[in-house]
Amino acid sequence: MQYITVLDYVILPFVLALVYGLAYRYRNKHYRPRHPWRKYFIPAFTVKIFGAIFIGLIYQYYYGGGDTFNYFRYGQVINSSFSDSPIKWINLILHLPDVYTPGYYEYISRIPWYNSPSNFTVCAISAFISIFTFGTYLPASVLFAFISFSGIWALFRTFASIYPKLIRPVAIAILFIPSTVVWGSGIFKDTLCMFGLGWLTYSVFRFLIQKDFSIRNILIAVFSLVLIAKVKVYILLGFIPALVMWILFVYSQKIKSTAIRLILKTGIILIMLGSSTFLLESLGEEYLGRYSLENIEETAEGTRRWITYSSGDEGSTYSLGNFPPTIAGMLAQFPLAVNVTLFRPYVWESGKIIVLLSALEAALFLFLTLKIFFVVGFKNIWKTISRNPTIQFCLIFSIIFAFAVGVTSYNFGALSRYKIPCLPFYAIFLVLTFYLNQKPGKSLLGKIV
Repeated sequence: MQYITVLDYVILPFVLALVYGLAYRYRNKHYRPRHPWRKYFIPAFTVKIFGAIFIGLIYQYYYGGGDTFNYFRYGQVINSSFSDSPIKWINLILHLPDVYTPGYYEYISRIPWYNSPSNFTVCAISAFISIFTFGTYLPASVLFAFISFSGIWALFRTFASIYPKLIRPVAIAILFIPSTVVWGSGIFKDTLCMFGLGWLTYSVFRFLIQKDFSIRNILIAVFSLVLIAKVKVYILLGFIPALVMWILFVYSQKIKSTAIRLILKTGIILIMLGSSTFLLESLGEEYLGRYSLENIEETAEGTRRWITYSSGDEGSTYSLGNFPPTIAGMLAQFPLAVNVTLFRPYVWESGKIIVLLSALEAALFLFLTLKIFFVVGFKNIWKTISRNPTIQFCLIFSIIFAFAVGVTSYNFGALSRYKIPCLPFYAIFLVLTFYLNQKPGKSLLGKIV
């Protein structure tokens, strides 16, 4: 089916002119010529816009369709109600009626994802945005990227503020990872999640470091939290414990006694583990769906069997070996699951060109990880982690999340999308661990950085 039409290419230049005009205006207002962040703003914005257009073209001309077009198509169903009644359009956007509400069946019956809050949220946002692009996909995708860029830029601002002497490597780690650029820019749930994670981290940093408890900052935090919970609530199961420990560890650093500090940190970790288990059991299927504690075993096993059956030996599947579909069985695969998320597919596992691109990125992450272990040394790495709450936060979230998606995906194509929330945080962990143990002038990537 043709989702990208001639009209897309007619309207696209005007939308690009608009978003670039706004981007340059914002940069010139907030980042004067000598501001250290200025030179990264437009390049980062450009790769974001490129990522949105690129993945749209790939899905249209390479795959011939995909979920990004489903989000857009069902959004157009919502917009078709506007001519009937603007009130109906607003109600559908806000998900107020059900299929039995008079006057809404003809729309709701054409949206299979209407009763799936995470999917419908993307459809509703797509519907709202595409009102301004005359129902065209590529311009709407560009606006998606334009809005979501503020989140990834907020994440950059957070770490650049904490480490002003490491702005260049921080910028590369957050703004220019290929997977996050491509999969975190188009009309996807992942784009909204990256937007929310960026603003949530930024707002917590403002609370934590700058003591900013303004109404604006509180609203940003609440909105970001609700958005992530609406789209992919399981992200918060790894992010919130890491975030809470980040906050508590920062304040525990003020305790002079090493023994008391160690006891406090150990206690915090145990409390967070207990709280996470309690939340998994309390929230249950109503809020977590197939990722609830009672369903996660079935989800992982079902995904593994389906991917193996449907994909065969086409170069996109992976296996963690045979293990019982239980929580204990999955935890036993913890190292393998983290490894597959961060460092696979290996280059020789690439059966498709799309998978090869992901493999090259994974190979770079593996190279940097090994280089840091050899150059910095395990002892110094451990000291750096134990003394730096920010590194602890990045590492805890990235490892927990890497395990969760690695043990439930079983397909390199899907994994390349699902893993992007943890990649900037793992990259920041690498950057900080390396540079905090090196003399000024040293580079993690030689002449590249």
